[in-house]
Formats: sequence, C-alpha cells, structure tokens
Amino acid sequence: MLIYPEINPIAIELGPLKVHWYGLMYLVGFVAVYFLGQRSAKLPWSPIKPEAIEDLVTYGALGVILGGRIGYVLFYKFGDFIQNPIMLFKIWEGGMAFHGGMLGVFVAMWFYAKKQNCTMMQLIDLIAPLAPIGLGAGRLGNFINSELWGRTTDVPWGMVFPNGGPLARHPSQLYEAFLEGFLLFVILQVYTSKPRPIMAPTGVAVFFYGCFRFFVEFYRMPDAHLGYLAFDWLTMGQILSTPMIVVGALLFYFAHRRLA
Repeated sequence: MLIYPEINPIAIELGPLKVHWYGLMYLVGFVAVYFLGQRSAKLPWSPIKPEAIEDLVTYGALGVILGGRIGYVLFYKFGDFIQNPIMLFKIWEGGMAFHGGMLGVFVAMWFYAKKQNCTMMQLIDLIAPLAPIGLGAGRLGNFINSELWGRTTDVPWGMVFPNGGPLARHPSQLYEAFLEGFLLFVILQVYTSKPRPIMAPTGVAVFFYGCFRFFVEFYRMPDAHLGYLAFDWLTMGQILSTPMIVVGALLFYFAHRRLA
C-alpha cells in the first residue's frame, strides 16, 4: 500500500485570499492552450492566426467553466437543482463536470467561429490536441483535494485517502491523469503531426477520452448520491461517455469518407 501524500489543497494563502491547487490546475490548462495554440496557429492548415488565440482561450475558458458547472448540476444534482435553482450559482461549493465543460466549449467555439469566419469543427480540431494537458492537470487537482477516489482494493498501489475511510482505494484520479492527460496528449500529438481531414482530430480526441473514462469508471467510486445506475456496475460517468465513443467514431468515419 502506498502512502497518500497529504498536500494542503490551498497553494497560496494571503490573508483572506486563498488560491487552491485545483484552481491553479485550470490555469495550467488555459495557459498551455494559449502557448501551444500559438504554435499550432502558425501551421498552414490553421483556420486562425496566432493573434486570435488569446480570444479563443477566453471563449474556451468561459465554455469550460459555465458548461462544467451547468453540466454538473444537471447531470449529477438535478433533483437538488429542481428544489433550489440558486445552487447553480454556488460555484464556491464545488462541482464541475467534464462532459458539461466539453459541451460548453463546443458552444463557445460555435460563437467564436462566426467571429473568425471559419467553422466550429476547424477550431475544435485546432484545440483538441491541446486539451489533454488541462484534463490531466485537473485530475491531479482532484488527487490533491482527496476527492473522486476509487473503489476499495488490495493492489500494492492502493491508498488510504483522508476522507475515504480506513480501507485502501484505487488512486483513480492518477489513472485518469495518465490516460486522459498524458496518453491522450501523446496520441493526439502523433496523429496531428501531419494534416488530417476536418473532424478527424476531434473524433480521435472524443473517442479515446470516452473509452478511457468508461474504463476508469470500473475503478472509480460513483457519486454517493447516485450510486450504480444499473447492473451493479454502470455509473453516470459511463452513461455520459458512451455517446462520446459513438460520436467520436462517427466523426472519424465521416471525416475520412469525405475524402474517399
């Protein structure tokens, strides 16, 4: 069993000002997209110029934050939302959902594409290979917060989390950081190292994220208030990831079919 490295979730504390590691992980993702996006925008097939990346990141950040919060409330706390709609705005209480954030980014890119006279899919294809950096950083933030831990286990690398009870658990946040962050980043960088048809990079990103998330859900504890939704193993995360696998495969298929 490994020792959980208890890290203060507050990275910086200056009087009443408290900066949490989780918030800094979001910043890492946005900064990475900004700087790497500058490089990607210089490629011949980029739909926008490097100077447009700053606004793209701003639109994307709004999509992630608004979509992530709305998605969490609707997907995971819908009953509470019906009883108390104001909870949607209580961001300080925590609660973000990747699937909602992804949809938020699609909406944000749809608006920004109109401003740049290009298509939404061209913009999504541009930033999709960079998104795993933010995903991986976010999962590290979950690990530092000792949240979203895994199911109980007897594997040698199991950990006892401060708020996870006395039994060792899968460090599922690290599984996701590796799969959805590092591995997905490598896959997309290799795939997009040369020109690809429109929709294909997005299809690859969506497909593999859906597969990785569906797999990790077998080791991650479901939300306590939801539990398993069917068969004593199916989770909300798997239900939301299944359409991603299908849509990702379809985007990839139709992207290449257009060239046939």
